[in-house]
Amino acid sequence: MNYFSKKKIGLIAGNGNFPLITLENAKKAGYEVYVCAIKGEADQLVADLAHICTWVKLGQIRKVATFFLNNDVHECIMAGKITKTNVLKGHVFPDLDMIALAATLKDWKDDSLLGSICSYLEKRGIVIMDSTYLLGDLVAKEQVYSKKKPSKAIVEDIEFGWQMAKEMGRLDIGQAVIVKNKAVLAVEAIEGTDAAIRRAGDLGGSGSVIVKVAKPQQDMRFDVPVVGLRTLDNLIACGAKALVVEAGKTIILDPVLFVEKIDREKIVFVGRKDKA
Repeated sequence: MNYFSKKKIGLIAGNGNFPLITLENAKKAGYEVYVCAIKGEADQLVADLAHICTWVKLGQIRKVATFFLNNDVHECIMAGKITKTNVLKGHVFPDLDMIALAATLKDWKDDSLLGSICSYLEKRGIVIMDSTYLLGDLVAKEQVYSKKKPSKAIVEDIEFGWQMAKEMGRLDIGQAVIVKNKAVLAVEAIEGTDAAIRRAGDLGGSGSVIVKVAKPQQDMRFDVPVVGLRTLDNLIACGAKALVVEAGKTIILDPVLFVEKIDREKIVFVGRKDKA
C-alpha cells in the first residue's frame, strides 16, 4: 500500500518535540500537513507550521475524524505523548463517540485505549500509519553510538535490565527500567521515563543503566519509544553510566546533538536488537 499516494497527511499532535519533527519532515517531503493539536499538550509551534490546524480537547475523537475527512485527509500519524495523569485526574472532555468507545474497553492501558482510537478512525476511512514512516535516520540502529564502549559490568546490567524492561512492556506498564548492579532501581509507569530516571537517581545514586525498549507486542502506530535531549539531561543529572535503546523501534530526537552530548559526558549509548 502506498501511504503517500496523496500530498496530504494528517498529524495528531501530543506533547514534546516528536510531533514537530514529524511535521517538519513531512513538509520537507512535500506534504500538506493537517494537524489536530491536543489542547494542553501540543506546542503552539506545531499549529503555526501546519497547513491547517484545529485544536481539540482530550476525548473529542469525533472532532478529529470530522476535521480530517472534511479536508480529504485519509492517512494520519500519531506523534507525541499525552500526560496520562491528566486523564486519570479527569482533565478529559469525552464526546458521545468517546463515551461509547470507552464503554467497550477492558482496561485503560495504552494499548487498549490507543488501539481502540485507531480502530475508530480507520473504520471512518482514516488510516493510522506507523509513527516512524517519516523519520528515516531518527530510528535507532543496532550499534554502539558512543565513543565509550560498554564494560563487562555494563553489559551484564544491560542484559538484566533488558529482560526486566521487556516483561514490563509485555504487561503494558512502561517502556524503561533503570538498574544498577543487577538490581532494579525504578520502573517507568504512568509518570514517564524522565521521572523514573530522576527517582532512580534519588534512590541509587550514580552509576545506573537505563534500558528503554518497545513492548513485545508493540503497535508501531502509537506509543513508540522516544529518547531526546530532555531524557539525556536527566541521565546526566542522576549520574547514569549507560543508556540502551531498542534498535529499529526507538526514535532518537536530535541524534547528532544527542550523541555529541553523550560523548562529552562519557556515557555509554547502545542500540540493541531484541534477541528473544
